[in-house]
Amino acid sequence: MLKGIPQILSPELLKVLCEMGHSDTIVIADGNFPAESMGKNGKVLRLDGHGVPEILEAILKVFPLDSYVEEPVSLMEVVPGDKVETPIWNTYKEIVSKYDGRGEKCVGNIERFKFYDKAKEAYAIIATSEKALYANVLLQKGVVVE
Repeated sequence: MLKGIPQILSPELLKVLCEMGHSDTIVIADGNFPAESMGKNGKVLRLDGHGVPEILEAILKVFPLDSYVEEPVSLMEVVPGDKVETPIWNTYKEIVSKYDGRGEKCVGNIERFKFYDKAKEAYAIIATSEKALYANVLLQKGVVVE
């Protein structure tokens, strides 16, 4: 165990976050996301039993968001015609606002299949047990300046 590191961040996940360089991306995927098929070219980490908000919060405590892009946090858009509410997005925006001075302005949406394309290119995908629909988040890493 380490001091100051959220316990939800496993040694394997900490290693991945540390290995990632500027502009690399990581996906925190909900329970319905096809993590294994999307992550064939990267790493898939399992955090079963946890939801996306708690993982997002823990990661952002140690992970800088990219300051060179307007929206380093991307959410999967709801497919037109799907009657789905996404209140979890407000939770994500609140969490992001705690760790990035741009607040919710640095959170954007990506069409579903474009999100899948970006997920296939991500450095890693974290598979969770999140039950909310359209609860996937893509983070783009920034530079540590401290």
